[in-house]
Amino acid sequence: MVILWSWFMFDEGKLCLSSLSTTYGNITPVFLVTIDESVSAVEILHSVVGSRCSPWFRRFCSYGRDAREATVVYLGSKILRDRAKSLDSIVWKEASSSSSIQARLMKWLPCSRSHLPPPPSPSPSLPAASSSLQHIASSQPKGIAKVILKKGKTQLFKDGSPMVYSGAVDRIIGRPPPKTGDIVLVADGTEKPIGWGLYNSVSMFCVRLMQLEEEATRDPSCTLDMEKLLETRINAAIELRRRVGLPSAITNAYRLINSEGDRLSGLIVDVFGDLAVVASSAAWVEKYKSQVEACISSIDEINHIHWRPSVEILKEEGMDAADLKELHPSTCPQRTKVIENGISYAISLEGQKTGFYADQRENRMFLSTISHGQRVLDVCCYSGGFALNAAKGGAMSITGVDTSLPALELARENIALNNLDPGKASFLREDATVFMKAALSRKESWDIVILDPPKLAPSRKVLQSASGMYRNLNSLAMKVTRRGGLLMTCSCSGAMTQSGMFLRTLQGAASMAERKITVLRQSGAGCDHPIDPAYPEGAYLSNILLRVL
Repeated sequence: MVILWSWFMFDEGKLCLSSLSTTYGNITPVFLVTIDESVSAVEILHSVVGSRCSPWFRRFCSYGRDAREATVVYLGSKILRDRAKSLDSIVWKEASSSSSIQARLMKWLPCSRSHLPPPPSPSPSLPAASSSLQHIASSQPKGIAKVILKKGKTQLFKDGSPMVYSGAVDRIIGRPPPKTGDIVLVADGTEKPIGWGLYNSVSMFCVRLMQLEEEATRDPSCTLDMEKLLETRINAAIELRRRVGLPSAITNAYRLINSEGDRLSGLIVDVFGDLAVVASSAAWVEKYKSQVEACISSIDEINHIHWRPSVEILKEEGMDAADLKELHPSTCPQRTKVIENGISYAISLEGQKTGFYADQRENRMFLSTISHGQRVLDVCCYSGGFALNAAKGGAMSITGVDTSLPALELARENIALNNLDPGKASFLREDATVFMKAALSRKESWDIVILDPPKLAPSRKVLQSASGMYRNLNSLAMKVTRRGGLLMTCSCSGAMTQSGMFLRTLQGAASMAERKITVLRQSGAGCDHPIDPAYPEGAYLSNILLRVL
């Protein structure tokens, strides 16, 4: 009689084993029983058996069902495994009574020897797939530290979330301890690697995951090699933009790298003609600056690279602001010109963000299709992106409002650059709230109003107060929109977009303004701003078109 393994019971955090005296033929059927629904049954299995598991046993481990789907998991015969689905409601409490467990399970799962798979022919055990990443790491000339996750935290990162926050970390194994920017393994509670990434000793994000174990095993060419990974990921991003038609004869301003969306968390690259602007918001990006620049320089169209570190964010990453200024002396032109959907723009690299908001490209183009013969108000107009599209679409008149004098000068320059009638477009330096209140006092209204304010909710902590600001601004914008007119309102605050509160806030604004609104269109950033669904925090832009009655 061969007993491969018997029972596993996970009860209130304690793993108990009990033997099963009755076997079917010469093979014991193997069941995995879990009570804690947050723990994967197969994870428990591997943590106990590990490499000692027999070839027969390993052959069927992959058939295990997650504990959240079934309380009892059979890792052998398919017939019995299917029957186990009916046991979801059973709660096992007899951890100390093997005979009771046996009796109850046999009552529910009658079986015969014919249901069981044939025993395997003897063969040497193969190393578990989970050892592949560990094996590659052990072959490195310099030891690689291991970041061990807390119990119950592993699945989030196995599912693809790239940001390992410090609260998910149980301990770090490695002497000397890793430094910021070092490559580390990320492992579950049994110290089995689930992936690798880049470490930060200061940031709330302890590790930015770069590869999961399965991917590293399938294609080890980039495993634990950041330079090779950078080259591979940046080339993939270039190819993705080509597939969606960027750049093109009518558009040469676009986002090339979108951080987590392109699997390079903390790195953003916008391309403006022959110039690439790199926005760095992670310490690892600064460490690999020369490698990033080398990859981007290899793009045929790129002649200049402007490095723009996000100083405040990098301070939270443990970097010194003075060092950043020394690292990035300005050597490329501070102004350039681009074309987007056939409209030319002058860009200042000293302006906001990377110098131009490529994320609104598709929304600006849509506006041009509905502007013919309309009176248009562009609030928080910056360099006139929406205003220019309205003019190109045949708007009767356009008024742009912003508090930034350099931005307004760019907007006026852009009108001239596109040979548009300057008499139809006026740009005013004024606070948005003050301007709209004054317009109300004059009983002035517009057919189409665009409201695209700066980020009002930089974090969830201020979301409540920011909601009030959004409500007040949108209430005024609705009041200066003629009844039956259209309001295109935006939020670039990730906290607001991800909260799902924006529409509710707009409804509150409509009540305050004594208006009735209807949603006509909802949109976000363009297709060159991909989002990783495992990291929904990457979705930040909301663009909603309303009819205002």
